Amino acid sequence: MRYDPGLEIGTDPEVYPPSEDSILFIESLEVVPGERVLEIGCGSGVVSIHCAKAGCAVTCGDINPRAVELAARNAEANGVRMTVVETDVYSNVEGRFDTILFNLPYLPVDEDGLLAKAWSGGPDGLGPLPELLEGAPGHISDGGREVVVVSSLMDTAELWELLDRYDVRSLGELKLFFEKLSVLEIRPLQ
Repeated sequence: MRYDPGLEIGTDPEVYPPSEDSILFIESLEVVPGERVLEIGCGSGVVSIHCAKAGCAVTCGDINPRAVELAARNAEANGVRMTVVETDVYSNVEGRFDTILFNLPYLPVDEDGLLAKAWSGGPDGLGPLPELLEGAPGHISDGGREVVVVSSLMDTAELWELLDRYDVRSLGELKLFFEKLSVLEIRPLQ
């Protein structure tokens, strides 16, 4: 997809704003009309809105109720329909999806609080990625995929040990002065 800077994306000081990682995610992702997409940790909804504009049937959610409200407002402001739910990973999600998206909190810091959950990936930076992968079989269609953003700041040995049971390919990368971000497509091994 192409990132559309002309979209009307409101912000909230309590919600992770669209950033370089969001743009990388959008530009690395290819979707098709009718694709059923679930985004976990949607924040402002910018990624989900791009998917909805591309013709996908989108459900998105966030653990932060302020993010849920903001994503719904941003969808309405851009004339797209999508289901927005308050959820902790899959806790309030029903159905099966072709693609599950997650720009996960990947900074290796251990801080508490709702806002910190938007960027704090715990001591190893993996955050809720193990839970996302573990719960995927109950929410992903046959042949489906998960697409996540990861950082070189994570414990990369732990990351690759976790991903060893999957078929993983890189969809895009962005080198920043202090880290490298990668968008990974993850599928079960055949």
